[in-house]
Amino acid sequence: MKNRRGFTLVEIMIVVAIIALLAAIAIPNLLRARLNANESAAIAAMQTLSTGAQSFRSANPTYPVGLNSLSSATPPYIDSVLGSGAKQGYNFALLGSTNAFTATASPTTPQTTGTRYFFVDESGVVRYSTGGTATSTSSPIE
Repeated sequence: MKNRRGFTLVEIMIVVAIIALLAAIAIPNLLRARLNANESAAIAAMQTLSTGAQSFRSANPTYPVGLNSLSSATPPYIDSVLGSGAKQGYNFALLGSTNAFTATASPTTPQTTGTRYFFVDESGVVRYSTGGTATSTSSPIE
């Protein structure tokens, strides 16, 4: 009798097929989890921007004119990553004046890094839209 060592081609092909099947099931779930994590991080960043802008206003006569005003203050109101305007698959913008500010977040790559667009103003209510840029009339996050 021969002493057989190793696997046959059929056995290796079956193992590869099983691994491919498991990957086909797991990868879409992984991508969806990443998208949800990006959107959750964007909502948290919008709340941080709202809090930072309100704190800035309490220490200054106007709201911040942009993200740089919040990240370059001493001490900073937001971290430098958010102050750069891009964080975790979203692009952020902030416009301020004497009595008001608006902050928006849009996915860097729509449908890949996020599906919702976010908006917050001096009311502190984070709003979202799935059809493009969110505004003060968009649905609030509940």
